[in-house]
Amino acid sequence: MYTAFETEIAIRPDDIDLNNHVHNTKYLEYVFAARYIQMRDGYKMSMQKFWERELNWVISITHIEYKRSIKLEDKIIVRTQIDSVNGAQAKVLFFILNKETNKVTAEGYLTYTMISTKSGRPVRIPDDIVEMYSK
Repeated sequence: MYTAFETEIAIRPDDIDLNNHVHNTKYLEYVFAARYIQMRDGYKMSMQKFWERELNWVISITHIEYKRSIKLEDKIIVRTQIDSVNGAQAKVLFFILNKETNKVTAEGYLTYTMISTKSGRPVRIPDDIVEMYSK
């Protein structure tokens, strides 16, 4: 079982589109921002530590379902949890929640592929990283 992490994200005025709600592209930006914070604070392994090991994550699959709009005055929570780790890939589930109502505004998953920064090719996720994610 993998730990779920939650991060509060602030809505900025420039996130709002002409329909007076958050533009659909911002939802994934919120997930990416939360994931970086969660890697650093939850797993205690920032992106810098991956780079020092000549490793990086790239996204190979993105799936998102929009459920409800987010307005400027809303406060949101991004909850993520690793669903599975297999070879070079980790599938991460995400939920964007309205903090006040606890209703899901969007949900989906990202499949990350670990690559070598030297070759640019996929590499198996090292055992110590898999173990760290399994806590």
